[in-house]
Amino acid sequence: MSKRTQIVCIHEGKKGASIDPVFVNAFLKAYDPEWIRPWGTSKIRLVPKGGKTELQADFPKELKNVLRAGADTTLIVFADIDDKLKTGDELKELYWRTAQENGISREEFDKVVFIFSKDRIENWIQFLQTGQTDENKEGPRVNNNSEVRNAAQKLAEMCLSGNPTVSLPPSLHWSCNNWHQLINRMKNN
Repeated sequence: MSKRTQIVCIHEGKKGASIDPVFVNAFLKAYDPEWIRPWGTSKIRLVPKGGKTELQADFPKELKNVLRAGADTTLIVFADIDDKLKTGDELKELYWRTAQENGISREEFDKVVFIFSKDRIENWIQFLQTGQTDENKEGPRVNNNSEVRNAAQKLAEMCLSGNPTVSLPPSLHWSCNNWHQLINRMKNN
């Protein structure tokens, strides 16, 4: 196992007004990888960024902060794929362009973990609760944090059990592949 890492997660939404950080925190607590180094009472530092525009604009600065902190820190970008884009790869390409404009190398960029849900994370929650969702339609709003935590814990259990991810919604499958790349990197360092 490699040395342990701290996680910095930048996400859309104002502090206390988004379910994204609830989902991320619950997932990481349930998954509890040995290579995440806890500090204080938290395993992760969540940094709210308001909307998509602010998140993408602040991404280079946040990545540079993480890079300055050293190899023991990993940046996760948690965002929504809006209606204008179809896949996580398209949104990731927009982040790559912003990174290039700010002097970030491909090697540095490739260390970032991108977790992108289609439209909103509610589709993932709907899938994790019912086993089905249509990412072409916005999932039903979720305002109950316990529902969010339960869904995130279920996803962590699926990851830990090694269950196949073939039936996952496309954006969740794409994001899980990015998460697995982080796992492999941490195991092989």
